Amino acid sequence: MHSLFIKFNTMSFEYPEAPSSLFDEVNLHLTTGWTGLVGANGTGKTTLLKLATGLLQPSEGNIQKPQHVIYCEQRTDNMPTSLPHLMEAKGKEAHQLIEAMGVDYEWVERWDTLSHGERKRAQIATALWQVPDLLAIDEPTNHVDTRARDLLLASLQKFKGIGLLVSHDRKMLDTLCDHCVFIDPPDITLRPGGYSQGVEANAMEQRSARKDRDERKRVYRKLKREAVQRRKLADQHAKLKSKRGISPKDHDAKAKVDMARLSGKDVTGGKLLRQIDKRLSRAENALRGSKVKKEQKLGIWLPGSISQRDYLLSIPPTHLQLGQRNLEVPELAIGTSDRIGITGLNGAGKSTLLASLIPQLNIPEEHLTYIPQEISADESEKIMASVHKLPHGKLGHVMTIISRLGSEPDRLLESVIPSPGETRKLLLALGMTRLPHMIIMDEPTNHMDLPSIDCLEAALSECPCALLLVSHDERFLNSLTLTNWDIRRTSSDSEKFTLVGSNTPSNR
Repeated sequence: MHSLFIKFNTMSFEYPEAPSSLFDEVNLHLTTGWTGLVGANGTGKTTLLKLATGLLQPSEGNIQKPQHVIYCEQRTDNMPTSLPHLMEAKGKEAHQLIEAMGVDYEWVERWDTLSHGERKRAQIATALWQVPDLLAIDEPTNHVDTRARDLLLASLQKFKGIGLLVSHDRKMLDTLCDHCVFIDPPDITLRPGGYSQGVEANAMEQRSARKDRDERKRVYRKLKREAVQRRKLADQHAKLKSKRGISPKDHDAKAKVDMARLSGKDVTGGKLLRQIDKRLSRAENALRGSKVKKEQKLGIWLPGSISQRDYLLSIPPTHLQLGQRNLEVPELAIGTSDRIGITGLNGAGKSTLLASLIPQLNIPEEHLTYIPQEISADESEKIMASVHKLPHGKLGHVMTIISRLGSEPDRLLESVIPSPGETRKLLLALGMTRLPHMIIMDEPTNHMDLPSIDCLEAALSECPCALLLVSHDERFLNSLTLTNWDIRRTSSDSEKFTLVGSNTPSNR
């Protein structure tokens, strides 16, 4: 295992429909241990994983990698082909892995009814069981609850091969990774340590770069002022040596010009001017060569509105079917400015509850913004196509929101299928143009990069409309919601779940 490595040799890549390269002459050498791939949505993290595992081929250069590679994609639509084999395996290792990852043997039979968090655990467990030389995982903590995240982290720490990890989970990146690759096209930078250490190193470099640029700018401006003065002096000396305009009878004036020519002051002035011009040119080139990353202006305001209706939801007690399980739901009501968080373990029925509530909402469809937990590639492509058809003014409004959420509008508009994180940003931006009376988000921080999560949290905190959020991110929910609906397993029956906390008052 110690001799395993993956090496990118002057690797470049561009998508056929894109006007420019996504990666240009990348050189990376990675060995065993976990390396995090970090960057904003749409910068190419998933593309780099696919290049590393051979699912995509470089446009130029080459990639040296081991033979046995596995890629765990973000989406969990399809059951891993080797999951049934894992469930049937008799070895001790398979049994320990199944137990460590909290995978149930029945999941093969009811894949379609599993939550995305359960599917993600099964996907990664199957990959680990095959003991690849190189394991590339795209967003392993999307959808998973706190317990499942701890199970995943413990299992991934035992992996002995080359690990490539795309994640926006700061804790996992800091705990698991020996190195992080920071992607900001066209720049790719490998830094030692986890995410936090890499961010701090980058911040120090940027502070140093800004200080260096400011000093170069000071020197350039000083030389420019000096050059202006030298040029004035040179012009004055040039006038002294010229007899143009002097009367032929003005012998004194002509004598002064002759004296200036003999003294050589005009020569000295010209020489000094040439010297300062050279120094100014060098200072200008040095200033142009200083590299300081432009700080993107982030943050959005969500222009929601409060409904004039008496309530947004009022339903009697009911129960929902979750495959072979049941979810008991008490009487529920949502006011026009309520802020509600829904919590519970993977598979407890949170997304099923949302799906049952949405058709019963007392809200016009055009004033509801709903962002589901997962959006398929086909749906993402349709959303992108609809964005391209927007009137120019509305498109500009949507792209402004996209920019303030940390993504590059031009890069996004060049894509045919946006990344999952960018798709969620598009849905949010489109919804914001309709002045929503209610925003419903199922796992809002999934697929979103870290700066975007901070921007989204700040925006939702100021938005006046009602909120209904499903999330495993406790910090996110605690900052935004006042009421908690928690789905818990009924102690007397493991196949039954109950929603509690619905009567908690909204102390606004």
